[in-house]
Amino acid sequence: MSPSATTPVDALDNPAPQPPRNGFDRFFKISERGSTVSRELRGGLATFFAMAYIIVLNPIILGSGVDKYHHHLDNGQLVTATALMAGLTTVLMGLMGNVPIAVAAGLGINAVVSLQLAPKMSWPDAMGMVVLAGLVLMILVASGLRQRVMDAIPNGLRRAIAIGIGLFISLVGLVDAGFVTRNPDAAHTTVPMGLGQHGQLQGWPVLVFVLGLMLMFVLTVRKTKGAILIGMVTMAVVAIVINALVTIPDAAWGLAVPNIPHKIVGAPDFGLIGHISLFGGFKEVGPLTGCLFVFTVLLSGFFDAMGTIIGVGEEAGLLNNETGQLPNMGRILMADGIAVAGGGFGSASANTCFVESTAGVGEGARTGLANMMTGGLFLLALIFTPLATVVPSQAATPALLVVGFLILASNVRDIDWGDFTVGIPAFLTMISMPFTYSITNGIGIGVLSYILLRTATGRFKQIPWLLNVVGLCFLVYFLLHPIEQALGVQ
Repeated sequence: MSPSATTPVDALDNPAPQPPRNGFDRFFKISERGSTVSRELRGGLATFFAMAYIIVLNPIILGSGVDKYHHHLDNGQLVTATALMAGLTTVLMGLMGNVPIAVAAGLGINAVVSLQLAPKMSWPDAMGMVVLAGLVLMILVASGLRQRVMDAIPNGLRRAIAIGIGLFISLVGLVDAGFVTRNPDAAHTTVPMGLGQHGQLQGWPVLVFVLGLMLMFVLTVRKTKGAILIGMVTMAVVAIVINALVTIPDAAWGLAVPNIPHKIVGAPDFGLIGHISLFGGFKEVGPLTGCLFVFTVLLSGFFDAMGTIIGVGEEAGLLNNETGQLPNMGRILMADGIAVAGGGFGSASANTCFVESTAGVGEGARTGLANMMTGGLFLLALIFTPLATVVPSQAATPALLVVGFLILASNVRDIDWGDFTVGIPAFLTMISMPFTYSITNGIGIGVLSYILLRTATGRFKQIPWLLNVVGLCFLVYFLLHPIEQALGVQ
């Protein structure tokens, strides 16, 4: 997912279009869209600072997972992969789509990869499935099927999927921070999780998390630009100070020990780039489950990207008044598909459009030139990897709860709760994701319950045939074990 870290600001009124001054101006249509080079660069700078938190947060989410073979990804390599792929795909979007929409590793999708795919296979297998999802997305765009697939999913389910992912990553944040812990089975309790340690909040790291969460919410309420990044940097400094004054076990800080780095700049480590296995995951989980995993990655960012593209385009005043479409929509969607595959190739998880781009639009950005600035700053961040690797989980994971709230707030009102054939599947989708710790399960339960309730109320013909196909796949997925037993496979 790519929810906004701050409340989007109102777009500036576009000045009257001017004829292009040169080839550069003509390529980006700067004057045609009533902008200037300085506005574009200023907008690109604003967008970068609004979403730079992903350089720290994405490695923490991916680094919190462990694959089937008990391997963790290196934090420094993840920082490099995240910054590199964000820079390249943002520049690509600017050149192909000529829109001020930045791209980086999507929140929610990275949780799918880290907590759902990787435990079933190796990391290269998991990233290979992300690449496959991107390739499928490109095929859907080229064939015109992307819009048809999007139309097949009811709006209520689309919103519920987004909310469910928001709740899921919020739970991940609470667990990674140590605010919520799993009760051991030996405790023989009916309560699976509890507050902190033994029902109490203990230790300086948890205090850093609580203070960081409060700070980020306060900044968000005050509509401070870059609220998440400011909160993260502030609490990283607080954690470094606390760690220097108090003796705290390294493990208590999660994935990083907050010490002052010996150097601010350093050579990036590209060890994860291209480290993928395109079809290895299918050997690990089987063809059906493998296809559903690819479908889950695809769906996790599918609607979010479409909504972000339209939302940012509308705020920038770029939508066609008659069709409601952005110019070059096909090229924009193709760039998004390439970004998904590129993110997987770089082991940074799927890259997708970020609604934080509205920060740049608010500063006057109207063209892809703004992306040149944003992408360039992400690439420049590659040499500052040592700074990103000292941020502990407790300083970064509050962002997941802020993001979770913003996802819920922007989607829950658009669900028709009065129609129970929509409201009940939406409810089941939302709660199934965090409670079963699986986004795939949530999507499947939502789709199947929607088909069931629509059929039970005599509205089967209203269900798009494509959704019925998806539902059939999920039915086989949930019944896979008894089917294999009946066929003698196990």
